[in-house]
Parts: sequence; C-alpha cells; structure tokens
Amino acid sequence: MSTLVTRDDRNGLAILTLNRPDKLNALTVGMFRELRAHAIALKKDDSIGCVVLRGAGRCFSAGHDLGDIAEGEAVPSPGWHSETLRLLETLPKPVIAAVHGHCYTGALEVALAADFIIAAESAKFGDTHAKWALTPIWGMSQRLPRRVGIATAKRLMFTAELIGAAEAFRIGLAEQVVPDAGFDAAIDAMAQQVLANSAFSHAANKRLLEATDSRDMDSGLQWEILRNEGVGPDMKARIAAFMRKE
Repeated sequence: MSTLVTRDDRNGLAILTLNRPDKLNALTVGMFRELRAHAIALKKDDSIGCVVLRGAGRCFSAGHDLGDIAEGEAVPSPGWHSETLRLLETLPKPVIAAVHGHCYTGALEVALAADFIIAAESAKFGDTHAKWALTPIWGMSQRLPRRVGIATAKRLMFTAELIGAAEAFRIGLAEQVVPDAGFDAAIDAMAQQVLANSAFSHAANKRLLEATDSRDMDSGLQWEILRNEGVGPDMKARIAAFMRKE
C-alpha cells in the first residue's frame, strides 16, 4: 500500500511529501492522519532542524478531495483537521511550504500552517470555499488575513480568484518565487540557510512570535523581556568558531 505522506531525512532536514500524484494530491482523512503522525514524531526528533512540506508530481495539492466531502468523511473528532495543522504550525523548528502548480483552498490552508511559502513560477493559489458553498474549518479565516491583510483576504475569499506566483509574492503570501527549473535547488538553499543557524534560537523565536502575535507593542515588548529564554547551549561554540575565522 502506498504511503500518502512520505518523509525523507537529509542531514537535519525532513522533507514531507504529499503523495497522491494521480489525484493531484487531493487531501483526504488518510493523508491528514499520516501528516499528523509525522508532525507528532518531528516534535520529538532533535535530529531534525528544518521541515519542508511539498507535493509529489504535478502540483503541491489541488485541495480537499471533493469526493470525500460529498460522500461524508469519517473525521475522528470535530476540529481534527484544524488540530492537525496546528501541530504542524507549532513545531519547534522552521517549516517551509514548497509550492508548485495547484494550491487551492484546503491545500492553501495546509501551506499557510507553514512558517512561510516558497513558490515555483508555476504555482497558483486560491480560496474556492465560496465557489462550492463551503466555509473554512481548517484555519483559512485566521491565517490568510494574518499573512496578507484582511482586505486582501476578503478579496481572495469573496471572489474565489486564482492568483499566480508573482501576485502571491506581491501580496506577501509567498516569500520567494523561483523558476520551476531551479525549484529543488532553491528549496535546499533556503533549508540550508535555516539549518546553519541555532535550533535553540529557532524554537525560542517561534514561541516568542506565536505568543506576541497581534499584541500591542508595549505588552509584546514586556513579554520579550520577561519570558526571554536566554542563550542556547551552542552559543559559546558558535562565537568561538566565528572568532577563529577573524
């Protein structure tokens, strides 16, 4: 039986791949079950310093499998999909969504649970909930406006417009756009930049940014001071290595 979400570890980098290429990686309960298991395992895996989430074949994912919706999904519990993406989002290590081809609706909700998105020039994004008389339940209403601003989120949600990679970059949905031919190299280069820095700092910074998101400036500054996690166990070694280069 095929694995619906594969994991490939490469020297501190874990690559999770949505693996239903014959169905354009349309998202099912089975896929989410495997994604959830990977997220739980990665939280405890100190050998991994960065996670990349991508899709096999022609695209990242065409979105929630409409056949599953029509037939009625056997969801383990209310909010289970959203909880799964929250597990991914709160991993104590950076998560990069690498998007090529389709990334629509449920797939966009999955990508938004990553810390940021790298897009191939072929990438197309959209929220089509309204096209099918659906409403978000995996986090779109919360993550999309935080990423692009509420007015732009409303435009995308109300029109169900599909946008290309250049527009996604312009509105702040994607952090980087690269040619399809150099997509793999760009993903690896970004991951290596992340891995070169302190895992302690990454985990602490993610917790800090999460805790102070949308706070007023003064309370955010107080949180940064009072909840400061200090320095990591690798600080002295890193500074010593830098001094030896001077």
